[in-house]
Amino acid sequence: MSGEKGSQEAQGAFSSGVIKIVFVSLLLDLLGFTLILPLLPSILDHYGRTEDGVYQSLQSVVDWFREAVGIPMDRKYNSVLFGGLIGSLFSLLQFLSSPLTGAASDRHGRRPLLILTTLGLISSYAVWAASRSFTMFLLFRVIGGVSKGNVSLCTAMVADLPCPKARNRGMAMIGIAFSLGFTVGPLMGAYFAANASGGDVLHRTPALLALAFSGADLLFIWFLLPETLAKDCKDFSAQQDSSDLLNPVALFHFSAVTRTSDPPSKQRMKKLKVLGLVYFTYLFLFSGLEFTLSFLTHQRFQFTSMQQGKMFFFIGVIMASIQGGYTRKIQPGQHIKAVRTAIIALIPAFILIGLAWNLKMLYLGLVLYSFAAAIVVPCLSTLVADHGSANQKGTVMGILRSLGALARALGPIVASSVYWIAGAETCFLLSSGVFVVPLLLLSSAARLKEA
Repeated sequence: MSGEKGSQEAQGAFSSGVIKIVFVSLLLDLLGFTLILPLLPSILDHYGRTEDGVYQSLQSVVDWFREAVGIPMDRKYNSVLFGGLIGSLFSLLQFLSSPLTGAASDRHGRRPLLILTTLGLISSYAVWAASRSFTMFLLFRVIGGVSKGNVSLCTAMVADLPCPKARNRGMAMIGIAFSLGFTVGPLMGAYFAANASGGDVLHRTPALLALAFSGADLLFIWFLLPETLAKDCKDFSAQQDSSDLLNPVALFHFSAVTRTSDPPSKQRMKKLKVLGLVYFTYLFLFSGLEFTLSFLTHQRFQFTSMQQGKMFFFIGVIMASIQGGYTRKIQPGQHIKAVRTAIIALIPAFILIGLAWNLKMLYLGLVLYSFAAAIVVPCLSTLVADHGSANQKGTVMGILRSLGALARALGPIVASSVYWIAGAETCFLLSSGVFVVPLLLLSSAARLKEA
């Protein structure tokens, strides 16, 4: 009895240590990743003045889209659209690379793949620091997109933990890392944007800081992060069909999980597919409205870049508070109920934002928006982490991350088209109504009894 208690205490201590290390590692990663967000407009403006051929080619795509959907010619809108185009490219690369990274971590372990992807990010920031042309800057984003496997690998490490409560706490801590990273990182970037000297128009100082964050992350992983995938769970004999990891239809069906020597039951696979659809539809709608929020606040309330930054800081603080308090304390078996409550809250949130005629109404909608955003992804990640055998967690979480990346690539394009063709009110009201779709899918997932 005492031996069993000692084993549980050891497991608890190991899980707690892994969660803390994963949190710090992911926070360092996200601080470097988000530094550039407030700098993008000025960097793009600089390359626009240099008559760079690659930049002009991409600008023609932005101009075509702007004219097709009726977006007025405005420097602010052009920066948002151009940044969105680069963001969609980054997400598409994530869509392609995340399942491959996750599957490789099931064969070779989480730690080696995390070191490899961090080295890739270090090389991408080095390219940014050395870039003198838009081609090199775009190369930095491409290398970063291919290498950005840290999130899916960190979620796989948390999914490896044996205790459901520990997994839930770990997913919530990953959510907190995101909230803090996307709050503090852009503020640091905004500081550099406001204080850049004439000779630092390409912001090499923040590029070097991002490189430093990534270097510190590599050292942290190398010296402190343990391997969470047990040696007997590594399957070197399994031959993975690459089409299962690259074909969108196969990804939605989680085919790479079913075609193994130890496939899950049909009921569990059916539930996993439904949860994947919930994740995709939620992020497709959410990312689209999140993207058009910048259009709405600039168009309706004449927000400056600093006011936009303060708004997202407000959102980040609320999200971190909810994830640090409520989300990490959700009990096993209550996650579907929590996700349902959060998605229901998004419907009035986007109605309030879409119809807002004053800042009080806007910020009331943003409070509900922040509440939902703090819950849905960590809880869905926890639910999905329960699926798949011990040597499939990387593949499962990599596919989930891939579906999210595809949603974030497509959502902003569709939402901004609706926004400018039909108007802000129609865009937000229509999208808030479509949140019924993930709600219905969630209900069907709740009804499925696992064998």
